[in-house]
Formats: sequence, C-alpha cells, structure tokens
Amino acid sequence: MKARIKNYLLLTKTEWNGLIVLVLLIAGALAAPAINRRLNVEKPVNFKKVDLAVAELQRAGVKPYLNEERETASAHLQVKPFKFNPNKLPVESWKRLGLSVRQIKGIKNYEASGGNFNIKADVKKMYTLSAGDYQRLEPYIDLPAGKQLNIAEHRLVVELNTADSATLAKLKGIGPAFARRIIQYRTRLGGFYKKQQLTEVFGLDEMHYKDIQQQFTVDKKRVKKFNVNTAEYEDLKNFPYLSYKQINAIVQYRKQHGDYDSVNELSNVAIIDLATLKKARPYLTVQ
Repeated sequence: MKARIKNYLLLTKTEWNGLIVLVLLIAGALAAPAINRRLNVEKPVNFKKVDLAVAELQRAGVKPYLNEERETASAHLQVKPFKFNPNKLPVESWKRLGLSVRQIKGIKNYEASGGNFNIKADVKKMYTLSAGDYQRLEPYIDLPAGKQLNIAEHRLVVELNTADSATLAKLKGIGPAFARRIIQYRTRLGGFYKKQQLTEVFGLDEMHYKDIQQQFTVDKKRVKKFNVNTAEYEDLKNFPYLSYKQINAIVQYRKQHGDYDSVNELSNVAIIDLATLKKARPYLTVQ
C-alpha cells in the first residue's frame, strides 16, 4: 500500500522544476502590488505652484478650461445673434448662437430623423432648448411666424395607445419621424402598458424621455394579449420581447405537455428566463 501511495505521489525532475517555477510565479504576482507601491510613491501636489502656473497663463491671455455648462453661460453673455435658418444649420453656427454641445446634438438628431423646421414655433419643439433659449433666438429665426402655440396646444396630452401619427407629431420633442417609430413599435408590442417603454423606441433615449413623458397617458386596457395556448410562431414573430428560439420553445413545450395553466408556467420552458417573462407577462394570457 505504501509503495502504491509513494508511486502515486512521486514526481519526475521535470515536474519538480515546473512546480518550482509555478510557485515562483505565484509569489511574484502576490508581491508585485507591494513592490509597485514602494517604487512609485506619489508625491503630494504643490498647490502653490499650481496657482502660480494658472496666474502666469492668465497673464499670458490663455483662457482657462470651463465645463460645458459654464461655457454655455459665458457664450450667452458674449454671443452676437444673427439672422439664421435653422434647417441644416452647421454645428459651428449653432455654437455662435450660444448653444451647448448637448443642445446641438438634440437638434441634429431631430434633423437626422427626418424633422424639418417650417415655422418659428417648430424650433420651440426642440426638447433640448429651454423657453429662455427660444425667447432669445426667436427674433433672429429666418422662418415665417406661423401659428403661435396657445396654452392648450402647448400642454397637449395624448393617450399613447390610441394617438395617431399626426397627433403624436404635434407634441414637443416628437416630430414626424419619432411619431412613425412610436406607432410601429406600438404595433409590434400590442400596445404600451407603461410610458417608460418609449425608451425602447429606436433613437429615443432616457434623457429625451424625461423631457416628453408628461405629454402621455397610458390606457392598459388597450394592450393586446397573446394566448399562449393557441398562438403559433406567426402570431408571435414580431413581438419584441421574445426571440425566435423562445417562441418556438413555447409552442413545442405546449405540444409536448398540453395547455399552460397559467402564464407563470412559462418559467418551466428552459430558455425563458425570469427577466424575459417579467417583461412579456402583461402581453400573455392562457385564456
């Protein structure tokens, strides 16, 4: 017995050499952070020297760095407005008008989505522009005055599951392109059961949603439900919360085990995770 154990634990010279190298590597890896801290001791910042350097730069006429918000505020004080047409206006021209990078990005995203400015009031619909920004720019916008928005129009609130594309396009921060995308996504879903689902629409991010959310209400009763006991692949193929494999698995599980007693029983399907089931549950029924 002892001989067997000895033979089992016996190491060749090559194996011993490899074991020694491995131990040395592990020891080196463990010691590296401590060695690095000793070799690279951080020196304390001499703030007096920093202040002197900043003063020298200011005397030389070098403008100190400002963040975007302070740059924008400073630009508002120094800007010299000029008459402009907002359609396809270059980024540099928007900057000359005192707009920040974020504000310009919102306008350019609107144009890229097919948006167009026909009257002055259309510029007011840009969700990145404040009322103060529009008031400052409005006298210089080279577009017809058009119909002024009254208070009722400005506070227009629509039900997300029944509004048509034309109604959605009238809302601030939406426009024709986003209106079409919302309608298309609503059709795929079977209706919205909460406003936050708007962030799933292509190009409509969380920041945009926060600016437009007050213009919507949602009637959950209008959500279309899919009966998992009768639905086939063709019925579910456009539903955005389920993949092809998941739809096929739902159908095959039903054929093998019979009808589902409840929507929660879908968790028995191997590739349906709890996160997917939570998102899809409002759209699924067994009756």
